[in-house]
Amino acid sequence: MQRTGLDATRRHHPTHRHAHPQPARRLSRLLLGGLVSLVALHSAAQTPAAAVPAGTPLLPVESFYRHADMGNVQLSPGGKRLGVVVAVGQRKGMAVFTLDNSAPPKVVALFDDADIRWFRWVNDERLVFSLIDMNAGGGDQPGAQGLFSAGLDGTVPRKLIRTNWDELSEHSTARRDVLPWYHVLLGVPDGGGDEVVIGRMEFDRNRDLAEVLPLRLNVVTQQVRSLATGMPTGATGWLVDPKGEPRLALVTRGGMTVWHWRAPGSDTWKVVATHSSTLAPFQPHSVNAAGQLYVTVSVGAAATGELRLFDFATGQPAPDALVATPGFNFEGELVRDRSPGADGRVLGVRYETDAQGTHWFDPQMKALQQAADARLPGRVNSLSCARCLDKDAVVLVHSWSDQDPGRYWIHRPAGNQWELIGPERKDIEPRRMATLDLHRIKARDGMELPVWVTLPNAQAPGSAPPAAGQPPQRRPAVVLVHGGPWVRGVHWQWDVDAQFLASRGYVVIEPEFRGSTGYGSRLFHAGWKQWGLAMQDDLADALDWAVKKGWVDKDRVCIAGASYGGYAALMGPIRHPELYRCAVSWAAVSDLMLRYEQSSRSDLSEEGRRFTLPTLMGDPKTDEALLTANSPVNLAAKLKVPVLLAHGEQDRRVQPEHARRMRDALVKAGNPPEWVVYNDEGHGWLRPANRYDFARKMEAFLAKQLK
Repeated sequence: MQRTGLDATRRHHPTHRHAHPQPARRLSRLLLGGLVSLVALHSAAQTPAAAVPAGTPLLPVESFYRHADMGNVQLSPGGKRLGVVVAVGQRKGMAVFTLDNSAPPKVVALFDDADIRWFRWVNDERLVFSLIDMNAGGGDQPGAQGLFSAGLDGTVPRKLIRTNWDELSEHSTARRDVLPWYHVLLGVPDGGGDEVVIGRMEFDRNRDLAEVLPLRLNVVTQQVRSLATGMPTGATGWLVDPKGEPRLALVTRGGMTVWHWRAPGSDTWKVVATHSSTLAPFQPHSVNAAGQLYVTVSVGAAATGELRLFDFATGQPAPDALVATPGFNFEGELVRDRSPGADGRVLGVRYETDAQGTHWFDPQMKALQQAADARLPGRVNSLSCARCLDKDAVVLVHSWSDQDPGRYWIHRPAGNQWELIGPERKDIEPRRMATLDLHRIKARDGMELPVWVTLPNAQAPGSAPPAAGQPPQRRPAVVLVHGGPWVRGVHWQWDVDAQFLASRGYVVIEPEFRGSTGYGSRLFHAGWKQWGLAMQDDLADALDWAVKKGWVDKDRVCIAGASYGGYAALMGPIRHPELYRCAVSWAAVSDLMLRYEQSSRSDLSEEGRRFTLPTLMGDPKTDEALLTANSPVNLAAKLKVPVLLAHGEQDRRVQPEHARRMRDALVKAGNPPEWVVYNDEGHGWLRPANRYDFARKMEAFLAKQLK
C-alpha cells in the first residue's frame, strides 16, 4: 500500500524519528560465509503454464503484500560476479555469486536488525550499500540510511556514512573517518576504481536543504577530497559524468532555477541557462563520457519530451531529437558499458512508452535483444552486461510482464546458455494474475487522457465465461487514483494494489488525469489549480468510458487512493455522488489550506510552500476561496457514501491532522468512517503486518459495499 506522492520540494528531518526517544540500533552482524540454496543458479527453460483448476483458493493477502524474495540484481563491472539482494530468514541480505563457479556463493552483508536497501558495485571486489528496517513501520525509519562498504575477502562491512539513528549513540566514540549522516551517495564512476562521489548536505535554519557539496570518497581508505572548487553557491542538484566529475550544478531559489556548467578541462563554472522552476523550457538529463550534456525538451501539440544534446553556443537544445517517444515524455537512460577500459561507450538507450524498451546502437547487442525477446515473448526483457562485446560476455536479463513481477536470467551468448537465477516473488503465479492495458480516451473537454485498465482473469471471483459472441461479464470496479499528483501513475508491470484488487474480482481503472506527468506538458499543465475540478472530472470520464465498454457494472463502483489519490477518493462522491458506492482513502490530503501552514512535523520546504504549491495547487492568498471550496473537510456533509479512512501517525508528507479533521467532520455530518491509524507508519505502509492488515480491511470493506 504505497501509492503515495505529493511531489514538491521537501524539508529534511535529520534526527526526529519519534515523538519520544528510541533505543539506539545495534546493526548487529548476523553471518558472513557460504550461501547454501538461497538462490539456485540452474539451467532452465520457460514451460507453458497449465490452466488454474476450478475452485482453486484465492491467493492470500501475504502473497501480494510481503516483501519480495529477491531484487536489485547487478553484474559487477568486469562481469565476473553477480550481486543479489535476497531474503535470508526474516531479513534482506546481500549475496554474491561468481559466474565462473570458481568460488561458492557467499553472503557478504547480513544484519539481524536491518535490511539491505540497495547496493552498487564499485569494482569487481567491493560494493557499497545502505540500510533500512523492513520489519518496522515507515515512521520508524531514519531520515538517512547511511552508506556501508562490503568486500569479497570475508571482512566485516565497513561503515562509511553513519545512519542518523546511531548519530547520538556514537557521538563520543565514533571513528573520525566515518562521515556524519548528512552525506549521501551521488554516483559511482565507471572504470572499476575505489572511489565514489558523495555529497555533503547543508541546511538552513528552517532545516531546508540549502546546498550539496560534491566530494570523492575512497571506500578502502575512507579518505575524502573535495570536488567543489569554484562551485556556485547554493547548488542542490548535480549531474556527474561517467568518470565521476561534476559537470552541471543546479541552483533553485525564489522559484527560479539557474544552470551552472563546468566543461571538461576547465575549473570555471559558467551560467548556461535560467528559467522558472515550474515552467522549465527544457530539463537536464545526463552527461556522457565526452562531456556532452543531454536535455529533454517538450515539442508538439501534446508537448511531449524528446532527448536532445544541449548546444552551449546558443544556450538552447539542439534542433534535432536523438530519441523521441511519440505520445510519451522521454523517460530513460543511456546504456553504457561500465567495464574497465570501455571509457563509458554508449551501447544503446533505454526508454519507456507504455512499457520499457531498449534501442541498441550496437548490432551485437541488438541481436542479443532479439534472442531474449524470442525466448521470452510477450515480456519486457531488459539486458545489462559487462564486457558486452567480448566473446565470453555475460548478459543479465531482467524479464517481467503485467502478470509476472519479474525473474532474472543469466545468458551466455557463447554456446547460447541460459540460467535462471530466480523469481522476484516465488509465490505469485503469473497464470493467475490479471492483464493490464493502456487506452487513450477523450475527456469531456476533448483532452486526451491515458487510462490503464486491469481486467481480472477467468479464475477471479464472480467470473463466468461469456456466451459465444458476447462481451465479458460486467464486474464491480475500483477507480484507483495515483498519488503525486504530479507524477506518472502506472507503468506496464506487475502492480501489487491493482493485482490484489483484480484477484478479488474487481476491474481496476487507473486514469492518468490532467496534472499527471509522463505524457506531455499539455496534460501536466492542464491540471494546475484543478484539484477537485477538472482533475476530478477526468476520473469520472474514465469510469463512464469503462462502463460503456461493457466491463463495469455502473452500480458497483468504489473510488480509492493514497495521498493525492486519497484526496480524490474523498472528493469523488462529493463531486459525482451518482458514480460511487464507497471510498477508500489513506494518507490523504483533506484540507488544502493546511498544506501551507508551517509545521516542524511537515517535510515541505519553504521553497515548495512559497513557490511550487502556489503555482501547481493554488495561491493561499489569491486562491483561498478556490482552495477552501475544494477541501473535502469543508464538504463532509455532501459525502454520503461509506468511507474507509486510514493514516500513519508519523506521516510528514501529509500530517495526520488531515485525517483527524476529516474523521471528525464526517462524524459531525452523521457518516462516521471506518477509521484506521498506524502509530508507526509514515506516508504509506511499510511494516508487513500493517500492509496485511490494511489489505484485509480494504478487501472486507469493498466486499461489503459492492457485494
